[in-house]
Amino acid sequence: MEIVKDYEIKGKTDVSELVKQMGASGGFTSKKLAVGIEIVKKMIADKDSLNFLSFPADIIATGTRGIIRDMVKEKWFDVVITTCGTLDHDLARSFKDYYHGNFDMDDAELHKKGINRLGNVLVPNESYGIIIEEKMKQFLKEINANELATYELVWELGKRLNKDSIMYWCWKNEIPMIVPGITDGAVGYQLWQYSQNNDFKINVLKDEKLLSDLVWNSKKSGALIVGGGISKHHTIWWAQFAHGLDYAVYVTTAIEYDGSLSGARPKEAISWGKINEKAKFVNIEMDATVALPIIFASLI
Repeated sequence: MEIVKDYEIKGKTDVSELVKQMGASGGFTSKKLAVGIEIVKKMIADKDSLNFLSFPADIIATGTRGIIRDMVKEKWFDVVITTCGTLDHDLARSFKDYYHGNFDMDDAELHKKGINRLGNVLVPNESYGIIIEEKMKQFLKEINANELATYELVWELGKRLNKDSIMYWCWKNEIPMIVPGITDGAVGYQLWQYSQNNDFKINVLKDEKLLSDLVWNSKKSGALIVGGGISKHHTIWWAQFAHGLDYAVYVTTAIEYDGSLSGARPKEAISWGKINEKAKFVNIEMDATVALPIIFASLI
Protein backbone atom coordinates (compact mmCIF):
# COMPACT_ATOMS: atom_id res chain seq x y z
CA MET A 1 0.00 0.00 0.00
CA GLU A 2 1.28 3.44 -0.95
CA ILE A 3 0.77 6.45 1.28
CA VAL A 4 -1.35 9.32 -0.06
CA LYS A 5 0.85 12.42 0.02
CA ASP A 6 -0.08 16.09 0.05
CA TYR A 7 0.87 18.39 -2.79
CA GLU A 8 3.86 20.62 -2.12
CA ILE A 9 3.80 23.15 -4.95
CA LYS A 10 6.41 25.89 -4.81
CA GLY A 11 7.28 28.81 -7.08
CA LYS A 12 9.67 26.74 -9.20
CA THR A 13 7.55 23.58 -9.49
CA ASP A 14 7.60 22.57 -13.17
CA VAL A 15 5.06 20.47 -15.08
CA SER A 16 6.98 17.20 -14.69
CA GLU A 17 7.21 17.68 -10.94
CA LEU A 18 3.51 18.59 -10.76
CA VAL A 19 2.54 15.42 -12.65
CA LYS A 20 4.79 13.38 -10.38
CA GLN A 21 2.96 14.85 -7.39
CA MET A 22 -0.39 14.03 -9.05
CA GLY A 23 0.68 10.41 -9.09
CA ALA A 24 1.61 10.53 -5.42
CA SER A 25 -1.47 12.46 -4.27
CA GLY A 26 -3.87 9.63 -5.08
CA GLY A 27 -6.43 12.25 -6.02
CA PHE A 28 -9.14 10.94 -8.33
CA THR A 29 -8.72 12.15 -11.94
CA SER A 30 -5.33 13.74 -11.26
CA LYS A 31 -3.97 10.29 -10.40
CA LYS A 32 -5.43 8.89 -13.62
CA LEU A 33 -3.77 11.68 -15.61
CA ALA A 34 -0.39 10.88 -14.04
CA VAL A 35 -0.86 7.17 -14.76
CA GLY A 36 -1.88 7.94 -18.35
CA ILE A 37 1.24 10.01 -18.94
CA GLU A 38 3.44 7.16 -17.71
CA ILE A 39 1.67 4.75 -20.06
CA VAL A 40 2.15 7.10 -23.03
CA LYS A 41 5.85 7.45 -22.10
CA LYS A 42 6.28 3.67 -22.11
CA MET A 43 4.34 3.39 -25.37
CA ILE A 44 6.50 5.96 -27.16
CA ALA A 45 9.69 4.38 -25.81
CA ASP A 46 8.67 0.89 -26.97
CA LYS A 47 10.23 0.58 -30.42
CA ASP A 48 8.23 -2.60 -31.10
CA SER A 49 4.92 -0.78 -30.67
CA LEU A 50 2.83 0.57 -33.56
CA ASN A 51 1.36 3.70 -32.00
CA PHE A 52 -1.90 5.44 -32.90
CA LEU A 53 -3.15 8.94 -32.11
CA SER A 54 -6.92 9.27 -32.41
CA PHE A 55 -9.03 12.40 -31.88
CA PRO A 56 -12.17 14.20 -33.12
CA ALA A 57 -12.18 17.51 -34.98
CA ASP A 58 -13.61 19.92 -32.41
CA ILE A 59 -10.35 20.38 -30.51
CA ILE A 60 -8.62 21.50 -33.73
CA ALA A 61 -10.79 24.63 -33.62
CA THR A 62 -8.96 25.51 -30.37
CA GLY A 63 -5.33 26.12 -29.49
CA THR A 64 -5.08 22.39 -28.79
CA ARG A 65 -4.42 22.13 -32.53
CA GLY A 66 -0.86 23.18 -31.64
CA ILE A 67 -0.50 20.27 -29.21
CA ILE A 68 -1.63 17.72 -31.80
CA ARG A 69 0.63 19.35 -34.41
CA ASP A 70 3.67 19.14 -32.14
CA MET A 71 2.96 15.51 -31.18
CA VAL A 72 3.04 14.69 -34.90
CA LYS A 73 6.12 16.89 -35.36
CA GLU A 74 7.90 14.93 -32.61
CA LYS A 75 7.05 11.64 -34.44
CA TRP A 76 5.59 10.11 -31.29
CA PHE A 77 2.89 8.30 -33.26
CA ASP A 78 2.98 6.14 -36.38
CA VAL A 79 -0.63 6.62 -37.48
CA VAL A 80 -3.21 9.37 -36.95
CA ILE A 81 -6.92 8.56 -37.20
CA THR A 82 -9.39 11.43 -37.11
CA THR A 83 -12.51 12.96 -38.69
CA CYS A 84 -13.02 15.16 -41.75
CA GLY A 85 -13.50 18.22 -39.55
CA THR A 86 -9.83 18.04 -38.61
CA LEU A 87 -8.96 18.67 -42.25
CA ASP A 88 -11.52 21.49 -42.32
CA HIS A 89 -10.18 23.35 -39.27
CA ASP A 90 -6.51 22.66 -39.99
CA LEU A 91 -6.80 23.95 -43.56
CA ALA A 92 -9.00 26.93 -42.67
CA ARG A 93 -6.82 28.08 -39.78
CA SER A 94 -3.76 27.94 -42.02
CA PHE A 95 -5.20 30.98 -43.81
CA LYS A 96 -7.81 32.58 -41.54
CA ASP A 97 -8.39 33.20 -37.83
CA TYR A 98 -10.98 31.83 -35.42
CA TYR A 99 -12.10 33.95 -32.48
CA HIS A 100 -13.04 33.76 -28.78
CA GLY A 101 -16.72 33.72 -27.84
CA ASN A 102 -18.75 32.08 -25.07
CA PHE A 103 -21.32 29.33 -24.68
CA ASP A 104 -24.17 31.73 -23.89
CA MET A 105 -24.12 33.97 -26.97
CA ASP A 106 -27.25 34.68 -29.02
CA ASP A 107 -27.00 32.06 -31.78
CA ALA A 108 -29.77 33.56 -33.92
CA GLU A 109 -27.90 36.86 -33.90
CA LEU A 110 -24.63 35.11 -34.76
CA HIS A 111 -26.32 33.39 -37.68
CA LYS A 112 -27.55 36.72 -39.03
CA LYS A 113 -23.97 38.00 -38.90
CA GLY A 114 -22.52 34.96 -40.68
CA ILE A 115 -20.70 33.69 -37.61
CA ASN A 116 -20.77 30.02 -36.60
CA ARG A 117 -20.32 29.03 -32.94
CA LEU A 118 -18.35 25.92 -31.97
CA GLY A 119 -18.71 25.83 -28.19
CA ASN A 120 -17.05 29.06 -27.11
CA VAL A 121 -15.10 29.48 -30.36
CA LEU A 122 -16.43 31.74 -33.12
CA VAL A 123 -15.91 30.76 -36.75
CA PRO A 124 -16.96 33.40 -39.33
CA ASN A 125 -18.11 32.10 -42.72
CA GLU A 126 -15.07 33.65 -44.39
CA SER A 127 -12.84 31.69 -41.98
CA TYR A 128 -14.46 28.34 -42.76
CA GLY A 129 -16.69 27.44 -45.71
CA ILE A 130 -15.57 30.25 -47.98
CA ILE A 131 -11.81 29.77 -47.53
CA ILE A 132 -12.09 25.97 -47.64
CA GLU A 133 -14.01 26.09 -50.92
CA GLU A 134 -11.49 28.52 -52.41
CA LYS A 135 -8.41 26.54 -51.37
CA MET A 136 -9.80 23.08 -52.13
CA LYS A 137 -10.71 24.12 -55.68
CA GLN A 138 -7.17 25.44 -56.14
CA PHE A 139 -5.45 22.46 -54.51
CA LEU A 140 -7.46 19.76 -56.27
CA LYS A 141 -6.70 21.39 -59.61
CA GLU A 142 -2.98 21.40 -58.74
CA ILE A 143 -3.02 17.81 -57.47
CA ASN A 144 -4.78 16.63 -60.64
CA ALA A 145 -5.21 13.03 -59.47
CA ASN A 146 -7.84 10.47 -60.42
CA GLU A 147 -7.74 8.53 -57.16
CA LEU A 148 -6.39 9.13 -53.67
CA ALA A 149 -6.51 7.37 -50.33
CA THR A 150 -7.37 9.75 -47.50
CA TYR A 151 -3.80 9.65 -46.18
CA GLU A 152 -2.54 10.54 -49.67
CA LEU A 153 -5.00 13.44 -49.82
CA VAL A 154 -3.74 14.67 -46.43
CA TRP A 155 -0.13 14.55 -47.64
CA GLU A 156 -1.04 16.44 -50.81
CA LEU A 157 -2.82 19.11 -48.78
CA GLY A 158 -0.05 19.17 -46.17
CA LYS A 159 2.68 19.99 -48.65
CA ARG A 160 0.64 23.05 -49.65
CA LEU A 161 0.14 24.34 -46.10
CA ASN A 162 2.41 26.10 -43.61
CA LYS A 163 4.33 24.72 -40.63
CA ASP A 164 1.49 25.60 -38.24
CA SER A 165 -0.54 22.83 -39.86
CA ILE A 166 -0.98 19.27 -38.56
CA MET A 167 -1.28 18.04 -42.14
CA TYR A 168 2.03 19.70 -43.04
CA TRP A 169 3.85 17.64 -40.42
CA CYS A 170 2.01 14.45 -41.40
CA TRP A 171 3.36 14.99 -44.93
CA LYS A 172 6.82 16.09 -43.75
CA ASN A 173 7.24 13.08 -41.44
CA GLU A 174 5.37 10.64 -43.73
CA ILE A 175 2.86 9.84 -41.01
CA PRO A 176 -0.43 8.60 -42.50
CA MET A 177 -3.56 10.42 -41.33
CA ILE A 178 -6.54 8.17 -41.96
CA VAL A 179 -9.99 9.79 -42.24
CA PRO A 180 -12.61 6.99 -42.45
CA GLY A 181 -15.51 9.50 -42.49
CA ILE A 182 -13.97 11.64 -45.22
CA THR A 183 -17.25 12.96 -46.68
CA ASP A 184 -18.54 14.27 -43.33
CA GLY A 185 -17.22 17.82 -43.52
CA ALA A 186 -16.44 20.83 -45.71
CA VAL A 187 -13.34 19.27 -47.28
CA GLY A 188 -15.32 16.11 -48.01
CA TYR A 189 -18.08 18.15 -49.62
CA GLN A 190 -15.53 19.87 -51.86
CA LEU A 191 -14.20 16.45 -52.89
CA TRP A 192 -17.71 15.45 -53.93
CA GLN A 193 -18.21 18.72 -55.81
CA TYR A 194 -14.92 18.25 -57.66
CA SER A 195 -15.87 14.68 -58.61
CA GLN A 196 -19.00 15.93 -60.44
CA ASN A 197 -16.92 17.40 -63.24
CA ASN A 198 -13.72 15.37 -62.98
CA ASP A 199 -12.67 11.72 -63.06
CA PHE A 200 -11.84 11.60 -59.38
CA LYS A 201 -12.57 9.44 -56.36
CA ILE A 202 -11.37 8.79 -52.83
CA ASN A 203 -10.36 5.17 -52.25
CA VAL A 204 -10.96 4.42 -48.55
CA LEU A 205 -10.13 0.75 -49.15
CA LYS A 206 -6.56 1.83 -49.90
CA ASP A 207 -6.49 3.31 -46.38
CA GLU A 208 -7.61 -0.06 -45.03
CA LYS A 209 -4.88 -1.85 -46.99
CA LEU A 210 -2.27 0.40 -45.38
CA LEU A 211 -3.71 -0.20 -41.91
CA SER A 212 -3.80 -3.94 -42.56
CA ASP A 213 -0.15 -4.01 -43.62
CA LEU A 214 0.92 -1.98 -40.59
CA VAL A 215 -1.14 -3.90 -38.05
CA TRP A 216 -0.41 -7.43 -39.25
CA ASN A 217 3.32 -6.70 -39.30
CA SER A 218 3.39 -5.11 -35.84
CA LYS A 219 4.67 -6.88 -32.73
CA LYS A 220 2.77 -4.63 -30.31
CA SER A 221 0.45 -1.63 -30.49
CA GLY A 222 -0.62 1.35 -28.42
CA ALA A 223 -2.97 4.33 -28.67
CA LEU A 224 -3.71 7.70 -27.16
CA ILE A 225 -7.43 7.99 -27.88
CA VAL A 226 -9.05 11.38 -27.39
CA GLY A 227 -12.84 11.49 -27.38
CA GLY A 228 -14.90 8.90 -29.22
CA GLY A 229 -16.83 8.37 -32.41
CA ILE A 230 -15.53 6.93 -35.65
CA SER A 231 -11.89 7.85 -35.02
CA LYS A 232 -11.85 5.95 -31.71
CA HIS A 233 -13.61 2.91 -33.09
CA HIS A 234 -11.49 2.69 -36.23
CA THR A 235 -8.39 2.65 -34.03
CA ILE A 236 -9.51 -0.12 -31.69
CA TRP A 237 -11.16 -2.05 -34.55
CA TRP A 238 -7.81 -2.51 -36.28
CA ALA A 239 -6.02 -3.11 -32.96
CA GLN A 240 -7.91 -6.38 -32.49
CA PHE A 241 -5.93 -7.85 -35.39
CA ALA A 242 -2.72 -7.10 -33.49
CA HIS A 243 -4.02 -9.09 -30.50
CA GLY A 244 -5.39 -5.90 -28.95
CA LEU A 245 -3.67 -2.72 -27.82
CA ASP A 246 -0.79 -3.26 -25.40
CA TYR A 247 -1.02 0.39 -24.29
CA ALA A 248 -4.27 2.37 -24.18
CA VAL A 249 -4.97 5.82 -22.78
CA TYR A 250 -8.49 7.19 -23.20
CA VAL A 251 -9.30 10.87 -22.59
CA THR A 252 -13.05 11.44 -22.58
CA THR A 253 -15.94 13.29 -20.97
CA ALA A 254 -18.57 10.82 -22.24
CA ILE A 255 -20.57 8.62 -19.88
CA GLU A 256 -20.77 4.85 -20.32
CA TYR A 257 -24.26 4.00 -19.03
CA ASP A 258 -25.92 4.69 -22.40
CA GLY A 259 -23.82 1.97 -24.05
CA SER A 260 -22.18 4.33 -26.52
CA LEU A 261 -18.75 3.68 -28.01
CA SER A 262 -17.65 7.18 -27.02
CA GLY A 263 -18.32 6.47 -23.35
CA ALA A 264 -17.11 2.86 -23.32
CA ARG A 265 -14.19 2.32 -20.95
CA PRO A 266 -11.01 0.46 -21.92
CA LYS A 267 -11.99 -2.67 -19.99
CA GLU A 268 -15.05 -3.08 -22.22
CA ALA A 269 -12.73 -3.22 -25.24
CA ILE A 270 -10.93 -6.17 -23.60
CA SER A 271 -14.09 -8.25 -24.06
CA TRP A 272 -13.91 -7.58 -27.81
CA GLY A 273 -10.18 -8.30 -28.05
CA LYS A 274 -9.51 -4.69 -28.99
CA ILE A 275 -7.37 -4.13 -25.91
CA ASN A 276 -5.10 -6.93 -24.72
CA GLU A 277 -5.97 -8.59 -21.41
CA LYS A 278 -2.47 -7.78 -20.12
CA ALA A 279 -2.42 -4.22 -21.47
CA LYS A 280 -1.48 -1.12 -19.53
CA PHE A 281 -4.52 1.14 -19.76
CA VAL A 282 -6.39 3.99 -18.09
CA ASN A 283 -9.50 6.07 -18.72
CA ILE A 284 -9.03 9.77 -17.94
CA GLU A 285 -12.34 11.58 -17.46
CA MET A 286 -11.22 15.06 -18.49
CA ASP A 287 -11.69 17.75 -21.12
CA ALA A 288 -9.03 17.10 -23.76
CA THR A 289 -8.22 20.83 -24.00
CA VAL A 290 -7.05 20.59 -20.38
CA ALA A 291 -5.48 17.13 -20.45
CA LEU A 292 -3.50 17.27 -23.71
CA PRO A 293 -1.38 20.35 -22.91
CA ILE A 294 -0.41 18.79 -19.56
CA ILE A 295 0.37 15.44 -21.21
CA PHE A 296 2.47 17.10 -23.90
CA ALA A 297 4.31 19.41 -21.50
CA SER A 298 5.19 16.48 -19.26
CA LEU A 299 6.37 14.30 -22.16
CA ILE A 300 8.42 17.04 -23.83
